[in-house]
Amino acid sequence: MAQAAISAGLEIRPMRSRDAEQVLAVYQAGLDTGQASFETTAPSWEAFDASKLAHPRYVAVEVETGRIAGWVAASPVSARPVYAGVVEHSIYIHPAWRGHGIGHALLSAFIAASEEAGIWTIQSGIFPENIPSLALHQSFGFRIVGTRERVGRHHSVWRDVLMIERRSSVTGL
Repeated sequence: MAQAAISAGLEIRPMRSRDAEQVLAVYQAGLDTGQASFETTAPSWEAFDASKLAHPRYVAVEVETGRIAGWVAASPVSARPVYAGVVEHSIYIHPAWRGHGIGHALLSAFIAASEEAGIWTIQSGIFPENIPSLALHQSFGFRIVGTRERVGRHHSVWRDVLMIERRSSVTGL
């Protein structure tokens, strides 16, 4: 995918290894909200990189400064060939950029690239309290397929997770 302008001074481009420090900082900022994941600490770049597919993964970047405003990436759900077209994705937006359309632009680019790559199902888990993320995903056709009740403890509190998925209408039919 070519670099795409998304709003004044921002562009979407593929994630690079030299983005590591900023990507992990955005990730940590999301974890610090307590609404993004059961994780509390971002992993090393090596662990992050090894757990994600090489493509598609994107960053939203301030053109003038090179600062990363957000990122999206996916992990395979299984090594079995039958699940080659199913991924679990994550999307994180820097706190200063939330509410500016970054999530929409990143998810749009990610979905288009995933379909070009033959991915037919994108899934994820979202805490029910993370209303902005749920609304973003539903605007792209993600649907809630179930609730895992009290599936894990986060900061000593049992949390539910909404399981969401999006099925492609152009690949995997």
